[in-house]
Amino acid sequence: MGKIANEELLRRLDENFAGKVKETGADFGLLTVEVDADVITEVLTFLKTDSALKFIFLTDITAIHYPEQEKQIGVIYHLHSLTTNTRIRLKVFLSLDNLHIPTASTIWDGANWMERETYDFFGVIFDGHPDLRRILNVDDMTVFPMRREYPLEDPNRVDKKDYFFGR
Repeated sequence: MGKIANEELLRRLDENFAGKVKETGADFGLLTVEVDADVITEVLTFLKTDSALKFIFLTDITAIHYPEQEKQIGVIYHLHSLTTNTRIRLKVFLSLDNLHIPTASTIWDGANWMERETYDFFGVIFDGHPDLRRILNVDDMTVFPMRREYPLEDPNRVDKKDYFFGR
Protein backbone atom coordinates (compact mmCIF):
# COMPACT_ATOMS: atom_id res chain seq x y z
CA MET A 1 0.00 0.00 0.00
CA GLY A 2 1.39 3.39 -1.00
CA LYS A 3 1.54 6.69 0.75
CA ILE A 4 -1.82 8.38 1.29
CA ALA A 5 -2.14 11.77 -0.42
CA ASN A 6 -2.92 14.72 1.83
CA GLU A 7 -6.04 15.45 -0.22
CA GLU A 8 -7.35 11.92 0.35
CA LEU A 9 -6.60 12.13 4.06
CA LEU A 10 -8.41 15.48 4.32
CA ARG A 11 -11.38 14.08 2.39
CA ARG A 12 -11.65 11.11 4.77
CA LEU A 13 -11.46 13.39 7.81
CA ASP A 14 -14.06 15.77 6.36
CA GLU A 15 -16.43 12.88 5.61
CA ASN A 16 -16.33 11.76 9.22
CA PHE A 17 -15.86 15.08 11.06
CA ALA A 18 -17.38 17.77 8.85
CA GLY A 19 -16.58 21.22 10.18
CA LYS A 20 -14.55 19.89 13.13
CA VAL A 21 -11.24 19.44 11.31
CA LYS A 22 -9.62 22.08 9.12
CA GLU A 23 -6.35 22.12 7.22
CA THR A 24 -3.81 24.68 8.36
CA GLY A 25 -0.88 23.72 6.15
CA ALA A 26 1.31 21.01 4.68
CA ASP A 27 4.88 22.19 5.20
CA PHE A 28 7.38 19.75 3.70
CA GLY A 29 4.47 17.45 2.82
CA LEU A 30 3.40 17.01 6.46
CA LEU A 31 -0.33 17.64 6.63
CA THR A 32 -1.31 19.81 9.60
CA VAL A 33 -4.91 20.06 10.74
CA GLU A 34 -6.63 21.91 13.55
CA VAL A 35 -9.18 19.88 15.50
CA ASP A 36 -11.85 20.97 17.97
CA ALA A 37 -11.09 19.78 21.50
CA ASP A 38 -14.49 18.15 21.89
CA VAL A 39 -13.79 15.62 19.10
CA ILE A 40 -10.04 15.01 19.48
CA THR A 41 -10.57 11.54 20.98
CA GLU A 42 -12.86 10.51 18.14
CA VAL A 43 -10.46 11.87 15.49
CA LEU A 44 -7.44 10.12 17.03
CA THR A 45 -9.39 6.86 17.35
CA PHE A 46 -10.55 7.12 13.73
CA LEU A 47 -7.01 7.75 12.46
CA LYS A 48 -5.68 4.77 14.42
CA THR A 49 -8.43 2.23 13.69
CA ASP A 50 -9.45 3.05 10.11
CA SER A 51 -8.46 0.08 7.96
CA ALA A 52 -7.02 2.25 5.18
CA LEU A 53 -5.25 4.88 7.30
CA LYS A 54 -3.74 2.89 10.22
CA PHE A 55 -2.01 5.72 12.09
CA ILE A 56 -0.94 3.25 14.76
CA PHE A 57 2.20 5.06 15.93
CA LEU A 58 1.90 8.10 18.18
CA THR A 59 5.21 9.85 17.59
CA ASP A 60 4.75 12.70 20.04
CA ILE A 61 2.40 14.84 22.08
CA THR A 62 3.63 18.29 22.97
CA ALA A 63 2.36 21.83 23.27
CA ILE A 64 3.23 25.38 22.33
CA HIS A 65 2.38 28.72 23.89
CA TYR A 66 1.25 31.65 21.72
CA PRO A 67 0.79 34.49 24.26
CA GLU A 68 -0.57 36.89 21.62
CA GLN A 69 -3.50 34.64 20.59
CA GLU A 70 -6.90 34.25 22.26
CA LYS A 71 -6.43 30.49 22.61
CA GLN A 72 -2.85 30.57 23.82
CA ILE A 73 -1.95 26.91 24.31
CA GLY A 74 -1.76 24.51 21.38
CA VAL A 75 -1.63 20.77 22.08
CA ILE A 76 0.10 19.05 19.18
CA TYR A 77 -0.10 15.38 18.19
CA HIS A 78 2.22 13.76 15.63
CA LEU A 79 0.99 10.46 14.17
CA HIS A 80 2.66 8.05 11.75
CA SER A 81 1.11 5.29 9.65
CA LEU A 82 3.81 2.65 9.39
CA THR A 83 1.93 0.74 6.67
CA THR A 84 1.57 3.74 4.34
CA ASN A 85 4.53 5.82 5.59
CA THR A 86 2.22 8.82 6.02
CA ARG A 87 2.46 11.37 8.79
CA ILE A 88 -0.03 13.89 10.12
CA ARG A 89 0.11 16.68 12.71
CA LEU A 90 -3.02 17.59 14.68
CA LYS A 91 -3.34 20.78 16.72
CA VAL A 92 -5.92 21.60 19.37
CA PHE A 93 -5.94 25.13 20.76
CA LEU A 94 -7.04 25.86 24.33
CA SER A 95 -7.54 29.05 26.30
CA LEU A 96 -5.64 29.57 29.54
CA ASP A 97 -8.85 29.56 31.56
CA ASN A 98 -9.78 26.06 30.31
CA LEU A 99 -6.72 23.88 29.75
CA HIS A 100 -8.66 20.60 29.78
CA ILE A 101 -8.44 18.07 26.96
CA PRO A 102 -9.30 14.34 26.90
CA THR A 103 -6.43 11.92 27.38
CA ALA A 104 -5.01 9.91 24.49
CA SER A 105 -3.67 7.28 26.89
CA THR A 106 -6.89 5.33 26.37
CA ILE A 107 -5.92 5.01 22.68
CA TRP A 108 -2.11 4.65 22.98
CA ASP A 109 -0.46 3.47 26.19
CA GLY A 110 2.62 5.45 25.19
CA ALA A 111 0.70 8.71 25.50
CA ASN A 112 0.94 8.42 29.28
CA TRP A 113 4.39 9.93 29.74
CA MET A 114 4.03 12.34 26.80
CA GLU A 115 0.94 13.82 28.43
CA ARG A 116 2.68 14.01 31.80
CA GLU A 117 5.53 15.95 30.18
CA THR A 118 3.08 18.29 28.44
CA TYR A 119 1.29 18.86 31.74
CA ASP A 120 4.60 19.42 33.53
CA PHE A 121 5.85 22.09 31.12
CA PHE A 122 2.64 23.74 29.88
CA GLY A 123 -0.05 22.96 32.47
CA VAL A 124 -2.40 21.15 30.09
CA ILE A 125 -4.78 18.92 32.06
CA PHE A 126 -5.51 15.63 30.30
CA ASP A 127 -8.90 14.51 31.60
CA GLY A 128 -9.03 10.79 32.28
CA HIS A 129 -5.25 10.38 32.53
CA PRO A 130 -4.40 7.57 34.98
CA ASP A 131 -1.53 9.39 36.75
CA LEU A 132 -1.28 13.06 35.77
CA ARG A 133 1.56 14.51 37.83
CA ARG A 134 4.88 16.17 37.16
CA ILE A 135 7.45 13.95 35.51
CA LEU A 136 10.61 16.09 35.08
CA ASN A 137 10.21 19.11 37.37
CA VAL A 138 9.95 19.08 41.15
CA ASP A 139 6.49 18.30 42.51
CA ASP A 140 6.07 21.56 44.42
CA MET A 141 6.84 23.76 41.39
CA THR A 142 4.08 26.35 40.92
CA VAL A 143 4.82 27.51 37.36
CA PHE A 144 4.94 25.87 33.96
CA PRO A 145 8.39 26.65 32.53
CA MET A 146 7.69 26.37 28.80
CA ARG A 147 5.02 29.06 28.82
CA ARG A 148 6.23 32.43 27.58
CA GLU A 149 5.21 34.28 30.73
CA TYR A 150 8.60 35.56 31.85
CA PRO A 151 11.42 37.53 30.21
CA LEU A 152 14.12 35.38 28.64
CA GLU A 153 16.94 37.16 30.44
CA ASP A 154 17.40 38.93 33.72
CA PRO A 155 17.18 42.68 32.97
CA ASN A 156 19.54 43.38 35.88
CA ARG A 157 22.51 41.52 34.42
CA VAL A 158 25.51 43.80 34.04
CA ASP A 159 27.70 41.53 31.90
CA LYS A 160 25.56 42.09 28.79
CA LYS A 161 25.67 45.90 28.68
CA ASP A 162 26.63 47.44 25.34
CA TYR A 163 29.56 49.42 26.74
CA PHE A 164 31.35 46.14 27.52
CA PHE A 165 31.41 45.46 23.77
CA GLY A 166 32.46 48.92 22.56
CA ARG A 167 28.96 49.91 21.49
